[in-house]
Amino acid sequence: MIHSYLPWHHPAEWRTRPWMQDADRAVTYGDAARWTDAVAGQLSERGVGAGDVVAVMLANRVELPIVMMAAWRIGAAVTPVNPTLTTSEAAYQIEDAAAKLVVHDAIGADLSSHSTLAVADLVPPQGGPVPRSLPNAPTVPGDDIALLIYTSGSTGRPKGVMLTHDNLVAMASTLAEHFRITQNDHCLLVLPLFHVNAICVSLLASTYRGARLTILRRFEAQTFLQAVRDHEPTYFSAVPTLLARIMELPDEQTQGITSLRFALCGAAPVSADLLARVEDRLGITLVEGYGLTEGTCVSCCNPLDGVRRLGSVGPALPGQDVRVIDANGNPVPVGEAGEVVVRGANVMRGYLHKPGATAETVIDGWLHTGDVGRFDENGYLTLVDRIKDLIIRGGENLYPKEIENALYGHAAVLEAAVVGRPDDVYGEVPVAFVVPYPGRAVAENELLDHLTSTLTKIKIPVQIYVLDTLPKNPVGKIDKPGLRTQLRA
Repeated sequence: MIHSYLPWHHPAEWRTRPWMQDADRAVTYGDAARWTDAVAGQLSERGVGAGDVVAVMLANRVELPIVMMAAWRIGAAVTPVNPTLTTSEAAYQIEDAAAKLVVHDAIGADLSSHSTLAVADLVPPQGGPVPRSLPNAPTVPGDDIALLIYTSGSTGRPKGVMLTHDNLVAMASTLAEHFRITQNDHCLLVLPLFHVNAICVSLLASTYRGARLTILRRFEAQTFLQAVRDHEPTYFSAVPTLLARIMELPDEQTQGITSLRFALCGAAPVSADLLARVEDRLGITLVEGYGLTEGTCVSCCNPLDGVRRLGSVGPALPGQDVRVIDANGNPVPVGEAGEVVVRGANVMRGYLHKPGATAETVIDGWLHTGDVGRFDENGYLTLVDRIKDLIIRGGENLYPKEIENALYGHAAVLEAAVVGRPDDVYGEVPVAFVVPYPGRAVAENELLDHLTSTLTKIKIPVQIYVLDTLPKNPVGKIDKPGLRTQLRA
C-alpha cells in the first residue's frame, strides 16, 4: 500500500495547496513537508530513531500532526497523550509506551521525570536545512507501528492499541472513498487529536486526497458554528455529545450553515431523534458510523447516497468482514442479536505488552468487539448494547440501550444513560440518568409513565435521576463506570 498521507509522498502539484491551519498559522502542503523534515531532524538530534516512541502531549494545533509525521519520517511511532491527564495518568502512558521523548505545550502534569521538548522550542514553520543524516525519501514498512492509542480504561488500566501504517492507510483510503473526499473538500477538525477518530476521519482521510484541514483547539457550540460560517468546511466528524450541545442553542444561532456536505457521528450510541433534529436544523446529511480503536476507527457506516437508516450504524465498509456471532462463535440468523466481530486490514496488531489480552480479543483474525448487535435483511447493523453493560435482573437479561432508546422517545429528553445498581433481592436493577433539553422540564413520574407504555415492567428503571449534565470521559462518551461508582457510593 502507498502511504499517501505522508508528506514525502505528496505529489509535486500539491505544494502550493493549503493543507492545515489553526488559530495561529496556516501551512501549505509544501510548507508542511519542509517543516516535517526539519522537526524530524530535531527529533533525531534528541536521540529518537527507528523503533522508538514519541509521546505527543498537545492540545489540538497544527504542530501535533507535524510532530506525528516527523516521528514517522525517522521510523518512530507516536503515542498521543491527552493533555488534561494528571501527572500519574500521563506517567503511566508515557512509561508503558517507553516513550523516548515527550513533546508538550502548557499542561498541568509534571513531566520532570521524562525527557521533554516544549512545542515552543520546535523549529519554526519555515524550517531550515534538512540534516544530512535524514534519508531523502524513506520507505515506511507497512507493518511498522505508527500509533499507540490508549483506550479509555473503563475496564481497568488503559491498554496501548498498536496500529500499523497499513492499518492507517487501509482506513484513510476506505473513508476517503466512502465519503467521496476530493481535493476540493475542507474538513473542520474539532475532536481531540489524541483519539483515533480525529486522526483517521479528519486528518488522514482528508490528507490522503489532498484536501484542506482547519483545526479547532476545543469545542464550544457557538464558536464551532461560527467557525463553520467563517471557514466554510464541507464536512466534520462528531460525537453525540457535540451534536447535543449544538441542539441546545436557540434556532437563530444554528441558521446560515450552507457549506457542509455531510457530517459523521460515531464513538458512542446516539438517538435517532437527535440525528433527525440535527439534520433538520443544520440542513446537512448526517451519517452514523461504528467502530473501535482496535479496528482503526470505522467498520460500519451509513452511505451518503441511498438508504440511511437512523438508529442503524449502516453496512460494513468495503474491505471489512463484519459478522454477528453467538457464544460458540457461530454466525446468528438475520435479526438475531449476538457479538459483533470484525476482520480486515484495519484490525490492530494487538495490545502493547499484553499478549493475553490480545489473544482474548483477536481470535483467528477476528476482532471481538464486546458489542451486541443484529443485522437486518439489507445488511445494516443495529447495535443493541455492550456485553459488559448487560444488566441481569432476577435472571433476566436487560440491555440498557433499549431502555435508553425508550427514554429518547420522550420529547424532553436530550441525553440518557442506564446502568445497573446492585440489589439484595434481584442481584441488579436498572437506574436511569436523564438530561432534558434546555427550557424543558420533566419529572421522574412523567418519564416513568412514558416508559410504562413502551417497556415491560421488568425493564422499568427503579429510579430516574434528572440532571443538568452527565459525566463524560475524555472522548465525549457518557461515563457509565463513573455513574456506577456514584450508585455504589
